[in-house]
Amino acid sequence: MFNATLPPGPPPWYQFPVCAASPWAFVFYFGVKVFNLAVGAPCNALVVWRIAAGKTDASTSDIFFFNLALLDVYFCLMTPVDMANRLLLDDPRLWFLQRFAYGVKDLAPLFLVCICLDRYVAVVHPLLFTGIRDNRIRVGVSVAVWGLVLAYGLTKCILGVMSVNEVFGGVILFALAVMVFCNAAVVWALRRSVAGKEALHPVKRRALRTVLVVLAIVVANYLPPVALMPFASYYSFVAFRCQISVSVFSIMDLSCSVEPLLFITKTKAGGAGAGCCGRRAGVKELDVNV
Repeated sequence: MFNATLPPGPPPWYQFPVCAASPWAFVFYFGVKVFNLAVGAPCNALVVWRIAAGKTDASTSDIFFFNLALLDVYFCLMTPVDMANRLLLDDPRLWFLQRFAYGVKDLAPLFLVCICLDRYVAVVHPLLFTGIRDNRIRVGVSVAVWGLVLAYGLTKCILGVMSVNEVFGGVILFALAVMVFCNAAVVWALRRSVAGKEALHPVKRRALRTVLVVLAIVVANYLPPVALMPFASYYSFVAFRCQISVSVFSIMDLSCSVEPLLFITKTKAGGAGAGCCGRRAGVKELDVNV
């Protein structure tokens, strides 16, 4: 009933004609898209190159960093297709590709969980960590995660967004809980290790500072969907589809640029930054065995 009063063809800034009354969330969405293409794509490509070329301090988490950077490069490079289809084409075949790209991005937090757990064991359980340093274990875990990511992406692509909506909410809730626990445990372990001492070791001080920054980024990126998406049935169509969901996913998408920038900044500044849960901030294994 809304199309009767609007000109034919796809709307210029919003997916649904009724969203014409509240277009600002979509303006923010496309602004994030452009930012990710301009900043996120080259930064993630740089992370891939640095890890592949051995230009960073060796870390067991580099395997997870590498896979996350590849995933983010793909997602960022899909921006021209996404924008062209939303703004001009409205081609059903391209919507399949868009849903697959978003499906892949939805499960990116699983790689964050892997990094969190790797850093958590290294800091809190160093003796256990020495027995599982073999990177073949991490390669196997990465293959398993990619299997889940691709299966989820194909399901979302073929069956539609709503077919995986509950799975997405569960994954985000699980990932956020694990990431917050791992970061908090690392902060506690680092602070406890210097209890009663006058000064914190410079390496551990960098580790503690980075962990606190990364914890704030993780909460900022992933808390909004956990807090808002479970109440989707209580919102009006306009509020949910035109404002809340678009804004929430835009905030999540910003992680494609924020986290590689954190990694690049830390490796340039200290060479051994120690974010336990940020995808790109790693510590040498000798530095985290406290």
